[in-house]
Amino acid sequence: MIRLLQIEFIKLWNNRASKVLIISYFALLTSIALVAAIKFDIGPIKFHLADQGIFNFPYIWHFNTFITAFFKLFLAIVIVSMMSNEYSNKTIKQNLIDGLSKKEFILSKFLTVITFSLVSTIFVFIVSLILGLVYSDFNELSIIFTNLEFLLAFFVKLTGFFSFCLFLGVLVKRSAFALGFLILWQVLEGIFRGIIRWKFFDGETTDIIMGFFPLQAMFNLIKEPFSRLGAVQSVANQMGEKLALDYYIHWYEIVIVLAWIAIFIYGSYAILKRRDL
Repeated sequence: MIRLLQIEFIKLWNNRASKVLIISYFALLTSIALVAAIKFDIGPIKFHLADQGIFNFPYIWHFNTFITAFFKLFLAIVIVSMMSNEYSNKTIKQNLIDGLSKKEFILSKFLTVITFSLVSTIFVFIVSLILGLVYSDFNELSIIFTNLEFLLAFFVKLTGFFSFCLFLGVLVKRSAFALGFLILWQVLEGIFRGIIRWKFFDGETTDIIMGFFPLQAMFNLIKEPFSRLGAVQSVANQMGEKLALDYYIHWYEIVIVLAWIAIFIYGSYAILKRRDL
């Protein structure tokens, strides 16, 4: 497995565009720390974002995993390009001639996906831990290590998304078309949601059905964290509204995404196995 990973990362590191995107991605993950420096001091208006509790333990695990998940598009480009380059540079054919089986080839790509997801999760954990230790009002160990399940959900979410990108890269062969299909799929899920909500079901039933679709299932793993903020809750209470949303990580949501990961990886192998290279 280490040999397969070494082959993939040598290819990625020798590709200038991939190298820039990977470095940019991890730089963006680090940039979440810059949020702490945002201050507004305009006359009577004094506002420091870090004082609003976004870096308090254990809320920080929820907030940071939700926000940093949006940066995954950078690695999505790397992954679909990784596959398209195999076809355009004919390295896939050379790998197979050199003795790599098609199963090992897909396994090497999947190991790369897992490595990106794992390193991203560790990176977010370290950045969040440092920010929390600096800015959190609560530093007891029992509080610091509460809600770490958001990191598990973050890892599964990234693995699912990158596996989808890998599948599209194998299916379409061209990175631009694969990314276009990814965007199209997001649009189609939205259209389908609108149709079934309008014609057949109420909002709750629609949400349950959409939870089985790949992109929506991945999004459902980490719900929006903003309505948990004290300031938002206070405004809602003043307006007579009560925000009592379900922010927890549910086992069945993780199982759905794991099922999609298995489908995408097996689908990638099945396509490659049948395709004449």
